[in-house]
Order: sequence, then structure tokens, then C-alpha cells
Amino acid sequence: MRIIALCFCLAAAPAFAQGMGSMDMGNMSHDMAGMDMSNHATAMHGLLGGYGMSREASGTSWQPEAAPHDAIHLMADDWMVMLHGRINGIADWQSGPRGGDQIFSSSMAMAMATRDLANGDTLGLKAMLSGDALMGRRGYPLLLASGETADDTTHLVDRQHPHDLLMELAASYSHKLSDTDSLFFYGGYPGEPALGPSAYMHRVSAADNVMTPISHHWLDSSHVSFGVLTAGFVHQDWKVEVSRFTGREPDQFRFDFDRARFDSTAVRLSWNPDAHWSLQVSNGWLKSPEQLDPSINEQRLTASTTWFNSFDWGSIAATLAFGRKQLSSGLSENAGLAEMEYKPAPAWTLFARAETIESTELVPPAGLLRGAGEFSLGGVHDWPIADHWKIGLGGLYAFDFAPSSTRASYGADPHGAMGFARLVAE
Repeated sequence: MRIIALCFCLAAAPAFAQGMGSMDMGNMSHDMAGMDMSNHATAMHGLLGGYGMSREASGTSWQPEAAPHDAIHLMADDWMVMLHGRINGIADWQSGPRGGDQIFSSSMAMAMATRDLANGDTLGLKAMLSGDALMGRRGYPLLLASGETADDTTHLVDRQHPHDLLMELAASYSHKLSDTDSLFFYGGYPGEPALGPSAYMHRVSAADNVMTPISHHWLDSSHVSFGVLTAGFVHQDWKVEVSRFTGREPDQFRFDFDRARFDSTAVRLSWNPDAHWSLQVSNGWLKSPEQLDPSINEQRLTASTTWFNSFDWGSIAATLAFGRKQLSSGLSENAGLAEMEYKPAPAWTLFARAETIESTELVPPAGLLRGAGEFSLGGVHDWPIADHWKIGLGGLYAFDFAPSSTRASYGADPHGAMGFARLVAE
């Protein structure tokens, strides 16, 4: 029954949103006809302050304000509602003795609602579901990926874990101090603390790439935390925020709620110097993030910059990011990421990513720090099939630079490839 309900939610939510946009409903307090919805997110102010709504990204993170904010926009009484969803069908192939083949589906459905109050304050609600849990606890093959567990016994290595059914269920409240200043509060169960860049599936430089970055657990893995409380201050193009959250990664049971611990802290400073740039630096103190190593705590430092611009010949989005994990065991693990998306035309998206990581999990025995890297490139072509709906076909190829090992070799010339079809509602 849970599987049936989940499939219904993922399939019906975008369709329901499209239907609402075409029906004459009594509770629709504003006529949306004639509105330029492509610019509507820029015209609206954000959840946390007086900046444009297009600056909003995952959790309380920011992206460049010039970036697109594609969604289905609705007005219901005093609420502005934005909906977005996608389903990917993926054929995955990873080479060598540590690789594997798998056909699976990844998906998410998101909803955000905002309401301006009489005193100039703003109330926001967010929800996001994922069907990733249907692929099984072991996720899918991905060379050089690591983090979390599928059986409460062994680490997941060379596989990417699935997301939980509920990725975000959060509310925010911002209090206007002036046209440029505001205080805000955010709470989620689950939610995303003020740590790292925007989560990769929301980043404008990565949203069309179906492969999870291998640096995910150095940069943005805390985007699903079961228990988050954040307070912050916005001044013009600056934002400073502090979070108290659950440091433990979600367990292998993807359909339930994990225990809220509120045992970890993060602080983040963000700056958008103009409409094309978004920069952040953050530091987090995570208590026992991995359930298989409960005695090890982690201090995580991240820094990133994201850029977006449109030209006559297309648009480009790019992100540079660095992450450092300082473990209480005394080890330090670093990771770097550079990624971009180029849209030469509305129907085409080309993407590329280069990463490097240092990890103790890739080569047995555990605890031996080794470096690895990956370079991938690919693209997708979309076809509109109805208002707010499109289908796409795409693929990618990855070159892996794996550590050598006599105990568990990656084989000669490790690499991987994915082909995918997608359905997007936005």
C-alpha cells in the first residue's frame, strides 16, 4: 500500500497542479491569465527577505538571482503556490569487478507555498517527496561513491544510497525590519541545515544531471536531516544563519521518520554580489554522522560559488565547490567539485562535472586514506508535450580515476555510463 500511495503522489501531484491551472475554481482569488509567469519569480520577493524569489534554492540556501526558477505557479486565496516534479528512468552501467548494471527510477515532487502577512512578514511552507526508496536500500551502482549503509552492517561503497520518501517537510517565517533587512526562522522534519551549497538536485549547474556527485558527502549530504532549526539575518545581499540539527545521516529504512536529535550545529555566510553570482562559506560540527562509526564526529568546512548568465547563444550555469571533513579520529578528507550546464537552446542541455575526493572507505582495510576522481559529461534533449510538461532523452559518460589496490581492484580503465528518459512538470 505504501508503494501504491507513493506512486500515486508522484504521478498525481504535478498533474493536479496543471489541472488547477486550467480550471475555474472558486477559491482562486487572482486571475492568472495574462501574467508573464517566466518573470513572476523575479518579481515576487523571497521567503526570507526582500530579494527576488528566483534567489531561493534548497532549504535556506541561495542561488544566483538571474537563474531560472521553473515551476507551476498558482494563486489560491492569499497563497502563492509553486509546484515542480520529475521522474527519471535510468539504465546504469559501471565497469569492472566493483561495478554493476541496474535499471532504476529516481524521482521527486516538490511544493512551496508562501503568504504575505499584514505586517509585512512572510510565511512559507515546503514539502518534497522522492520515489528513490523504491529502488531498494542498496541504491544504484556508482563507482567511487561512498556513505551510509544498506544493512546496518557494512558501508555502502561504489553505490549511491537512495533518498528517503520524505526529503523535506518544513516551514519558515521571516520578519521584515526594513526594505533590505529581515530576520527569519526555519524548521524542518526533515529539513536542510545551513551547511554547504544548494543540494545537487536543486543546483542550477547540476539539476539536469541524473548522476549524484561522488563529493556529495563532503558538500551537501546534510540536505535531508531529521530535525532542523535555523535562525538567520538578511541584510541586502548578505545572509548569515545558524542551525541546530540532527547530525546522523538517515538510516536504511527509507519510508519512516528517524529520531530527531538536534545534536549538531552549522553556521553559514552567503553573499550575492549581483544577479549572476552566489557565494557561501559554511562550517558544521556533526555528531556521529555515520551510524556504523557512531564514536566518530566530524567538522565539515565548505565553500562554493555559483554563477549563471544568459547570452544570445544560450545560458551557462557553473559551480566551484570545496569540502573538508575533519574527523575526530584525526583524519582529514578533502573534496573538490567543478560542474556546469550549458543550454544552447530551450530543448537542449549539455552538462559536465569534474571531482576529486580523499576517502578512507574505497580501499580495504578501512582507514587507509586514498585519493580518487571522476570526470563526466552528457546531455539531454526535451520535447514539450503539454503546458508545463515535457519529456526528455539523455545520456552521460564518466571517466573514473580510482586508487589501485591488490585486494579490491577497480580494473583497468574504470568508467561508467547512464542513459535516461524523463518526464518533467514545471
